[in-house]
Amino acid sequence: MRRVGVEERRARLARRHHLATTARASDVVDVARDLVGLHGTDPASIFVSAAVRMKKPSIAAVERALYEDRTLLRMLGMRRTLFVEPLDLVPVVQSAASHAVAVRERARLVKFLTEAEIAQDPGKWLRRVEKAAVEALRARGDATAAQLGADVPDLGKKLVLSRGKKYEAEVSISSRVLLLLAAEGRVVRAQPRGSWISTQYRWTTPERWLGSPIVHLPVDEARGALVRRWLRAFGPGTLTDLKWWTGWSAGEVRKALTSIEPVEAELDGGAVGLMLADDVAPVRSPKPWVKLTPSLDATTMGWKDREWYLGAHGSEVFDRIGNAGPAIWCDGRIVGGWAQRRDGEIAYRLLEDIGREATAAVEAAAEAVGALVGDIRYTPRFPTPLERALRG
Repeated sequence: MRRVGVEERRARLARRHHLATTARASDVVDVARDLVGLHGTDPASIFVSAAVRMKKPSIAAVERALYEDRTLLRMLGMRRTLFVEPLDLVPVVQSAASHAVAVRERARLVKFLTEAEIAQDPGKWLRRVEKAAVEALRARGDATAAQLGADVPDLGKKLVLSRGKKYEAEVSISSRVLLLLAAEGRVVRAQPRGSWISTQYRWTTPERWLGSPIVHLPVDEARGALVRRWLRAFGPGTLTDLKWWTGWSAGEVRKALTSIEPVEAELDGGAVGLMLADDVAPVRSPKPWVKLTPSLDATTMGWKDREWYLGAHGSEVFDRIGNAGPAIWCDGRIVGGWAQRRDGEIAYRLLEDIGREATAAVEAAAEAVGALVGDIRYTPRFPTPLERALRG
């Protein structure tokens, strides 16, 4: 069994995730593909994650790929998380992850409709409303949820979730129906209203946005392909890492691995990692590097077992439920965090001594992120202790 130590794992991360200075990408689509998708729950994270990995950082380049060239697509994928995927991975993610999410979302929505006594047959009622919504969307070309609600009045009905609890919330049925239709690949998120951090999405059909429906792949084929992609980008990783990242059961992960036949590697601490059989050659560390990544960055969120790159900083850089905040990376490990203040300043804090040269590089990287974001102000959806303290 080949041994892959922490230093080599950090070297692989630096090179394959376009974090090292010498590994920066020319194309935003390559960034999304090599990371097996960019996390999209926080809209700003999509743009910052991609831009800081590019030779020529540009918010406009990410917007162009999303809305003009349409070579990237927002979709609900692994762990019911919103991702931005390159078009060649869209069918893979749809069949491997999104389909199962849709099955669960349909059952959940029917349960909500039943509890709200919306209709005598909630399942039949939901199918009728879905059909009307898709037909209205085709007629309009694209539309906001509010516009669709005007065309299909039933979409304007309200649901009360967690009634009687302190987090009780009233939500529009339209938001739940559109989420379900998107998980099934029947509608897609188009360009939102407002700036590049907006979540007021316009919706359209994949036929109009992409030129054709999303291709269906057999589930086993898609899951094998997705695991292969993850191992290429994040390997060596453990079965626990894969189970967490995909959101599948251990049995589903093992089944997907049978078509790949990965090889095992000994990791520091005695854990067993998995690697592709054609990817066992040693990887050398790049030159010293520093990078600031945003909240929910795909690299920071790439593994369940994080001690080898996170050290003792988990309680500062992650929130209590496992969402990553803005992080400072130095040579393959997280050494601090950052935040944008109300006046636009990028404030940061190092949680360990990284030396004078690396500290200067952090200062320069913070200035670069400030220039990249410009006049836009945003707050991560899941604030972490360090981000909250820095934001003030």
